[in-house]
Amino acid sequence: MQHLENVGKFQQNRALWMSTLAFTVCFAVWTIFAIIGVQIKKDLGLNDTQFGLLVGTPILTGSLSRLLLGVWTDQYGGRLVWTILMLAAAVATWLLTSVSTYEMFLVAALGVGLAGGSFAVGIAYTSKWFPTQKQGTALGIFGMGNVGAAVTKFAAPFVMVAYGWHAVAQVWAIGLMVMAALFWFLTEDDPALKNRKASGAKPESLFDQLRPLKQIRVWRFSLYYFFVFGAFVALALWLPRYYVGAYGLDIKTAGMLGAAYSIPASIFRAVGGWMSDKWGARKVMYWTFGVSVLCTFLLSYPSTSYVVRGISGPIEFTLAMGLVPFTIIAFVLGFFMSLGKAAVYKHIPVYYPKHVGSVGGVVGLIGGLGGFILPIAFGALLDLTQVWTSSFMLLFVVVAASLAWMHYAVLKMEKAQLSQLGAPRGPALPVGDNLDAKIAAASAAGWTDVVAFLEREKSNRTAGAAHRTMAPQH
Repeated sequence: MQHLENVGKFQQNRALWMSTLAFTVCFAVWTIFAIIGVQIKKDLGLNDTQFGLLVGTPILTGSLSRLLLGVWTDQYGGRLVWTILMLAAAVATWLLTSVSTYEMFLVAALGVGLAGGSFAVGIAYTSKWFPTQKQGTALGIFGMGNVGAAVTKFAAPFVMVAYGWHAVAQVWAIGLMVMAALFWFLTEDDPALKNRKASGAKPESLFDQLRPLKQIRVWRFSLYYFFVFGAFVALALWLPRYYVGAYGLDIKTAGMLGAAYSIPASIFRAVGGWMSDKWGARKVMYWTFGVSVLCTFLLSYPSTSYVVRGISGPIEFTLAMGLVPFTIIAFVLGFFMSLGKAAVYKHIPVYYPKHVGSVGGVVGLIGGLGGFILPIAFGALLDLTQVWTSSFMLLFVVVAASLAWMHYAVLKMEKAQLSQLGAPRGPALPVGDNLDAKIAAASAAGWTDVVAFLEREKSNRTAGAAHRTMAPQH
């Protein structure tokens, strides 16, 4: 990456930590309705459907905006796009205190949701400061900004009890404005944008930015993220209700257990980035999906009573998941989801170094939609089946499909590699043997199709061998 030749470690660290802090603040604002929405529902006398739409609107708009925000970041730079985004979301958050009708709350919630779109901006901006071999760790640290949801869950109730929900909206809006100012004055344009400006080159058109979306690989990554991020958001919203309904806990205890799931599922993302750099993103994804298949299978098993006809009469016994094992397995599931979130985004700058914004945007969009769609699906399945564990049955299907698709794609890629390189027909390479080095080389050479790159590599090797054969001997 030639644009990184004159970039120092201080500049890299400043960009990373400012981006992480900004994303934390944005995520805290994005989830503000989880707290203030309860009081707004009482004030307006909303039914459950209206309340669900109000809470879900920021999640939906934050997801849908990620594609265009990612493209604009590639075109105009993360520093400018993120500053404008935070200011716009801050204005919308402040406007919550000035509206009085349900319809206007929905309009304001659309603007609040823009804060969730900041993820695509941060991914594109942060990745441009680091070489390929360090992007997994950097993006993992950046993704820890998800902990902003826990910040809102812990801090907002104290502010609301003391000063009312209006104060929460005002304080969060001011915090976002301050963050926008700090980000503008304490960061600089990314190295790639600086080089482009210096050369006088124009940014790629919207059509060119979206061209990679024609590749099925992008949508495969999107399915991965639908599970590791979308299901994470969905469970963070669903688990408190699950604990109350399935285990009869009070709302305070259920909320604390729900937070115990969401915090580790955020902070371990940096570990996933480091592991992806060290052992390869594909290997981390195999670990994530393998453990997640096991966890969702165990969690999906409903409480079941059995009757065995014994010699002395019927013997009855029940199999059910207790509270403690459920919480432990949910924690393990959240931990591996956090590893997977980092691993998915480790792939993107490797495969698409010039289109991180657009590809990362659409992957984030699909993942965010998972956070909107899955809670609705959980509720519908519960109404239909009257079985609490039906939500985990759905997640089992999603993660099993993701694992199967990934495994098929890996086998196909390795078969193509062996064929194109003219390797002898022998045992297939181990599935865990990652190809990140060759993929990175292909990306650096500007080849988005790995197979095409390998064909060129084979051709060069053949030509080199012929040249050596024809060379005079001394």
